[in-house]
Amino acid sequence: MIRHTVVFTLRHKPGSVEEQEFLDEAKKLADIPGVKKFEQLRQVSPKNDFRFGFSMEFAGQAAYSGYNNHPFHVAFVRDRWMPEVEKFLEIDYEPLG
Repeated sequence: MIRHTVVFTLRHKPGSVEEQEFLDEAKKLADIPGVKKFEQLRQVSPKNDFRFGFSMEFAGQAAYSGYNNHPFHVAFVRDRWMPEVEKFLEIDYEPLG
């Protein structure tokens, strides 16, 4: 199993229509084959200044690679993520043992 996570801050004003449109479009990532347990999260800790997080799981590397190469994901990264995300940190995990 691979858990794919990313925390990020958008270039949009908090609470704006543009922010909500980005988040609404991102929900469609959950429809890509192989994606399990997709979550959108709001960061609440004062320990960092990221505003949002996404988390999802994949059965293994083949499913994760399929997601990364899926046309919707490629287009989302190109057309929404790159122009609208100010900063981010991506972490992918595998369970120990």
